[in-house]
Amino acid sequence: MSAALLAPEADDDRPLLTVSGLTKYYGERPGCLDVGFDLHPGEVLAIVGESGSGKSTLLSLLACRLAPTRGTIRYRMRNGAMRDVMSLTEAERRLLMRTDWGFVHQDAAQGLRMRVSAGANVGERLMALGQRHYGDIRAQAKDWLQRVEIDTDRIDDPPRSFSGGMRQRLQIARNLVTAPRLVLMDEPTGGLDVSVQARLLDLLRGLVADLGLAVVIVTHDLAVARLVSHRLMVMRQGSVIETGLTDQVLDDPREPYTQLLVSSVLQV
Repeated sequence: MSAALLAPEADDDRPLLTVSGLTKYYGERPGCLDVGFDLHPGEVLAIVGESGSGKSTLLSLLACRLAPTRGTIRYRMRNGAMRDVMSLTEAERRLLMRTDWGFVHQDAAQGLRMRVSAGANVGERLMALGQRHYGDIRAQAKDWLQRVEIDTDRIDDPPRSFSGGMRQRLQIARNLVTAPRLVLMDEPTGGLDVSVQARLLDLLRGLVADLGLAVVIVTHDLAVARLVSHRLMVMRQGSVIETGLTDQVLDDPREPYTQLLVSSVLQV
């Protein structure tokens, strides 16, 4: 199992993630309708829309936290094989989520273990890869605390003693320490002060560029989407109504709904 997930990546230019016809109904109410897209290594896709547009449902489907009514999510493993994520065994999917994928919650407390140390939060993901040497794990945890601008003197402090911005940066370190290739982000700057948001966005942009991450980010903030994403997908009532390069969509929106969204929220 682990060999298929963690073998050296084949050298090709296929998409890392291919989503086709993804649909989710809650009873008779549609949450997500026939969504499809490709995501390549190093690409950041932002999903935007008003509350109830379906963007959070889509992210939950991608993270396998919801089962789709129909449709497929295919992911290119490190050995080059494209696999249907929903057809993986539970053990394979769990390993994938702990190593090759990351998930950054809006509320960092949902993505951290609040009662253990910052270092332990980062080290847990390394242990999922089989690492057991305490000194090596601690050294890597320190390195990642530095990379997300947390003083290494705080390595033994629990996240509950951290500020909101520090918790979010620690959650990012916890996710990235295993060198994932795909990271899903749910409103990562939501609830943070403007100055803290700006610092976090600068950090995210740098890490995405340095590590070549593929990222799907859900946000209600079009300014965040402009700053961090290459492509933009606009959702309304469960459907994708417009998609394209971020600057093109925001500077020259085609759909009336997108025009309204841009004019009411974003200064362009």
